[in-house]
Amino acid sequence: MSPEGDATGSTAASAGAPFVPPTLDSDRSELTAALGLVIDADLLRMALTHRSYSYENGGVPHNERLEFLGDSILGQAVTVKLFRENPDLDEGELAKRRASLVSTVALAEIARGIALGRFLLLGRGEELTRGRDKNSILADTVEAIIGAAYLSAGPDAATALVLHLETPLFADPERFGAAMDPKTSLQELAARRGRGLPQYSVTDSGPDHDKRFTAVVRLGDEDLAEGSGTSKKQAEMAAALEAWTRLQTHR
Repeated sequence: MSPEGDATGSTAASAGAPFVPPTLDSDRSELTAALGLVIDADLLRMALTHRSYSYENGGVPHNERLEFLGDSILGQAVTVKLFRENPDLDEGELAKRRASLVSTVALAEIARGIALGRFLLLGRGEELTRGRDKNSILADTVEAIIGAAYLSAGPDAATALVLHLETPLFADPERFGAAMDPKTSLQELAARRGRGLPQYSVTDSGPDHDKRFTAVVRLGDEDLAEGSGTSKKQAEMAAALEAWTRLQTHR
């Protein structure tokens, strides 16, 4: 999100003005074109609505139930394709490839490829913390869209959507290997670079029924990256993956 967007959100929040998301319904034709599928407008809006937006706007329907549905459809579609196209792979290798293809980092890459962040409905807090580019939010929204496609157009269309979105990733699933075990991958990479052992610090916020955890990973005297999640483990893994990516990029 641009600095101007941050300033606008801050001003509106401080002035008590109603929050107006930067994305309008009329903009979504581009998203529909990228998906290659027309989804019922109400279901698509729900799929794009993060719970932070719902909480700030009278409890409008948000995407978590659709995400639950889409996760199952995604897993089945990817599993069947891997099974059919890799007759020589054993169960263990198939499981590894599936994990990499449905991982948060893989789904977030898919989301960025279709500019999904532009279309999200987020609350003020997520806007100000760059929620439009958070791996977890992007990945969850991809799953929600798959769920919406199932309800709107049926199981065959939802499966076709999964395969359409995942096709670029099937050719090179190994690039997502670090997503399967980011803490170990980071530790190994840091050792090769002579950076020592990663150290993690975790804080939490929010009520007991809706806690969010934030982890910071430190190498030597540098705070290299941070990540968030709904559990300490999830936050540490997100931070490790971000740190691993940064180390890989800056050789």
